[in-house]
Amino acid sequence: MKRFCTFIAVLATVLVCVAQQNTITLDDQLLQSAEQWAKDNLDEDALRVLQSADREKVRQVLNQLQREFQGEYVVDLAGLKDTARAILPLLEQYEETYPYALWLKARLDYLDIADQYRLRIPPPVPVPGRPPKPLPNPPAATIRELWIHKIIDRPWPKSAQPYVTRLKPVFASEHVPPELVWLAEVESSFDVRARSPAGAAGLFQLMPATAKRFGLRTWPLDQRLRPEPSARASAQYLHYLHRHFRDWRLALAAYNSGEGTVEELLRRRKAHSFDAIATGLPAETQLFVPKVEATILRREGVSLQKGVSTRILH
Repeated sequence: MKRFCTFIAVLATVLVCVAQQNTITLDDQLLQSAEQWAKDNLDEDALRVLQSADREKVRQVLNQLQREFQGEYVVDLAGLKDTARAILPLLEQYEETYPYALWLKARLDYLDIADQYRLRIPPPVPVPGRPPKPLPNPPAATIRELWIHKIIDRPWPKSAQPYVTRLKPVFASEHVPPELVWLAEVESSFDVRARSPAGAAGLFQLMPATAKRFGLRTWPLDQRLRPEPSARASAQYLHYLHRHFRDWRLALAAYNSGEGTVEELLRRRKAHSFDAIATGLPAETQLFVPKVEATILRREGVSLQKGVSTRILH
């Protein structure tokens, strides 16, 4: 408990420095989300610490990255690189916060890709008396290209060794291409302890509602933290999404952002493909789908659309 108190104090200091460089605002919905996150994920002793600390700053660190990942513009993530790297060593120091460090580490290169894209495009031309226009989101093909170059020489994560061969048959048994086991590299770097500020957990970062929907318990023992059950639930969900959308890119987009988000964009844009709606999806999803594609290409030498999708098991 003493170590957690120390973490909160140090973290508040870091956030003061960050806030001096970046204007950070939180809306009511975000504050309510942070409050619920704390109730769902922290024990009573930790909650008492939060109640006596500078709660706004604690909420900021728990939610700022999650908020921007769910935001509208990819380029906004570029400005979070320094914040994320400043916070990560602190999160890694304490048992209570280590799962969130794992979640963040798996997403640091999202911030790098956003920064690479930012450097590619010219800033908007300022108009006197008007606020600057936001930078446009990149086409999906651009993000795919950036990811392929980013991970072309990336070796297997050491933590993947015990899981890939073991979990591929689980995916196959659920009529899902076994190559999709590499979703775990993107989601958690194959570490079962990873947990997001929004409450997703395990190798495949299943949310509690999704886990329960596909037969997993989250209490008293969280089955999302067990490799085989979480792989099976993830495969079942992917199978359902692919049958619904008939396209792996759209299925992955729905896995990350929710079925309703994808369905609404397809309807509004009268579209039928991921590329046609990509720029309207949450920033994380715009980066997530191409990263999964690039990872499968790197690990298996297979294209998500031309290889995996033509070998669906029945």
